[in-house]
Amino acid sequence: MSSGYSSLEEDSEDFFFTARTSFFRRAPQGKLRSGQQDVEKEKETHNYLSKEEIKEKVHKYNLAVTDKLKMTLNSNGIYTGFIKVQMELCKPSQTAGKPAPSSNGCMNTLHISSTNTVGEVIEALLKKFLVTESPTKFALYKRCHREDQVYACKLSDREHPLYLRLVAGPKTDTLSFVLREHEIGEWEAFSLPELQNFLRILDKEEDEQLQNLKERYAAYRHKLEEALSQAWKPG
Repeated sequence: MSSGYSSLEEDSEDFFFTARTSFFRRAPQGKLRSGQQDVEKEKETHNYLSKEEIKEKVHKYNLAVTDKLKMTLNSNGIYTGFIKVQMELCKPSQTAGKPAPSSNGCMNTLHISSTNTVGEVIEALLKKFLVTESPTKFALYKRCHREDQVYACKLSDREHPLYLRLVAGPKTDTLSFVLREHEIGEWEAFSLPELQNFLRILDKEEDEQLQNLKERYAAYRHKLEEALSQAWKPG
């Protein structure tokens, strides 16, 4: 095993889970407004992909691969492949008796299957770097790039990273994975561009709420004026 490659071959149940994600800490039912439709689309696709659809997606994925890290589809419909995970750890981690390899900032390649969950991926990364801290102290994020903006969503422990990789395609500038501690301050885990994107989203939502409020009161005013005009008409 090289310093940048690991294999995760633990067996897990042969079905899929999908959860909504959020940029808020520990809010699995929340949603990043701008990415909500994409999350719902992923959920539907993930639940209803047939073996033929998986075969087609794997074929298209492999045609787009440029680094030889292709996916392999097994006869039972389970597929294996590679994901790359960026390590963004803010503090030194506890290790088992000896110094751990330097992990912060490096990119790790994991060989996993479509049944492997986010929780299993986190455990594999911590094991590789001899980190003895609980996996619950860490979170895996997906980072998406759309229209020159960056969006980061924390993934549920039961999500399946290889499925997300398959749907997004092999390009890491479209989708990438980041491992971070998530017991630090609510916003400290995010980069400056991500925080700026959150502010833009909040500003947009604020404008939409103000516009809705103005329209609501304008409708009330119109109805009131109509009622007043009827009341003052001669009988």
